[in-house]
Amino acid sequence: MVRAGRDAVPPSTRRFMARARQRRMRAALPWAVAAGVLAVLGLVAWTVLGTGLFGVREVRVEGADLVTPVQVHDAVGVPDGVPLAQVDLAAAARRVGSLPAVERATVSRDWPGTLVVRVTERTPVAAVPQGEVFVLIDRSGTAFRTVDRRPADLPQVTVARPAVDDPGTRAALEVLVALTPRLRAELVDVNVAGLARISLRLRGERTVIWGDASRGTDKARVATALLDEKTDRIDVSAPDVVTFR
Repeated sequence: MVRAGRDAVPPSTRRFMARARQRRMRAALPWAVAAGVLAVLGLVAWTVLGTGLFGVREVRVEGADLVTPVQVHDAVGVPDGVPLAQVDLAAAARRVGSLPAVERATVSRDWPGTLVVRVTERTPVAAVPQGEVFVLIDRSGTAFRTVDRRPADLPQVTVARPAVDDPGTRAALEVLVALTPRLRAELVDVNVAGLARISLRLRGERTVIWGDASRGTDKARVATALLDEKTDRIDVSAPDVVTFR
């Protein structure tokens, strides 16, 4: 009688078949692992990018004083619930940086659901009278804030139109940079009646005729040396030939 089934297969053949199955399993294992990893990564990507699980829930503002958190939040322009990973950080920073009082801004992610906005605000260097109010300008000439009174720690700059591209504003700022500490302490106003008609009003109703903005260091040095003189008017527009009375 011929035996059927497993007992009919010789042991050597069974061993060969078992080894073949093991080889096929070993060959398929890396593909199975890779497929599993891809499935997990796909699930993670979908969760992070396509759902609100890691959506924006808070905008945290750091370094703001002149601008309010509400102003910054509105400037960021990212609705609540938008996936945090999809936020264009550079674009959001540019929008915040467009606020007049902001010199620069950076935006970063703080997982799982917070945008962090770090703000560097403009520092005023002078106050420009405009009617009954004063406009504060920074070192670039940017007008960024309006106040009812001139801050006591800021000099006054009198120009027709304070602006970054205004020649009179730039000339006034050049003069301010050139002043010595003592001259700055005495300064009340830099008046730019014209690019070659700049004058300084000092405490005690004294005037320094500055001329144009050139040779500022020389003019400041000479004017400082004459501050102890009993004079109401010092002309340093030509610093090599000084007159006073």
